[in-house]
Amino acid sequence: MDEKQKSKELLKQMAREMRRQELACDPNRLHTMTMAEIYDTVYEVRPAVIEDLLFPGLTILVGDPKIGKSFLMLQLAYHVATGTALWEKHVRQGEVLYLALEDQYDRLQGRMFRMFDEKETEHLHIAIRSQQQGDGLEDQLREFIEKHHDTRLIIIDTLEKIRTETKDNGSYSQDSKFMYKLKEFADRYGICLLLVHHTRKQTSEDPFDKINGTNGLLGSVDSAMIFTKEQRTSNKATLQITGRDQPDTKIDLEIDRDTLGWRLTSINNELWYEAPDPLLTNLAERLKESGGSWNGTATELNTFLGTDLKPNSLSLKLNVKASVLYHNFGIIFKRDRTGESRHIELRLLPEKEVTVNDGNDDASSCA
Repeated sequence: MDEKQKSKELLKQMAREMRRQELACDPNRLHTMTMAEIYDTVYEVRPAVIEDLLFPGLTILVGDPKIGKSFLMLQLAYHVATGTALWEKHVRQGEVLYLALEDQYDRLQGRMFRMFDEKETEHLHIAIRSQQQGDGLEDQLREFIEKHHDTRLIIIDTLEKIRTETKDNGSYSQDSKFMYKLKEFADRYGICLLLVHHTRKQTSEDPFDKINGTNGLLGSVDSAMIFTKEQRTSNKATLQITGRDQPDTKIDLEIDRDTLGWRLTSINNELWYEAPDPLLTNLAERLKESGGSWNGTATELNTFLGTDLKPNSLSLKLNVKASVLYHNFGIIFKRDRTGESRHIELRLLPEKEVTVNDGNDDASSCA
């Protein structure tokens, strides 16, 4: 294929992609993708904000009143704003907005000084008042993100403070609609939106049944956290986490009586296990040996790996496993079509570096 034909093919690809985005952004059109198109798409990898704990999307944290949720929220916010490890977990630094809607600035001042002493950061932004969802909140959050492009985390404490009163409040339908709009916002901007909520008084064998509201709240989020104490006066607490794309986790914590920050005592996520994939392990080893980067066709990649898979099968498998490659091996996978062939690029990130597209590049396409 000569350069003129390549240019025409590239223009066709760009036109198809623009059309796909137009259809996806038009709420009045039913946008579909064929199975082949879904397989052929390299989906963006959105790294964790806090390793194994907080991910881009909508998260709800639920706990009884006055058991230390606000201290936990400040702790999460500070660690993301400064990029310092939390409970031995890697943290991806970025701007943080904390809507402490049940607090006052003077109380926050004393709490933060006790927790962090003289350490401070310009990357943690706090507000004690905001508009409600559907009545200006989205505009306020959007304005903040547009001003702070590196926003990673927005905490809303509490959910009820941003909820407009309607006659349908408390219904499954209303709960789902309320949460769907917040999830849509989080997904559009590639951020973690963390909602703080209270538990109901009734007991249940499943701790997630203690979320105050209908199943429309839990069913609409990407992950949920339950923060509990066996006794209100205890200095120990448990954080249980469940989510769509993360391991079910139980974290045992103990409060530091001096700083009132939460210390890790143990983590249990043994139920989460995925057998190692020899192909991906082999790829990671070969990439390290070759200097950390490689590019070429799937046929050439077969030779590089010493495998005899069908080129299309190899390319497809790596495409589907792009997220695993990133999270488990620190490898960025890219694939582009040039004419009839597919060009593959692989790059091994330096340890603990996280620089892939976090979703903000696509935010303007539907804004």
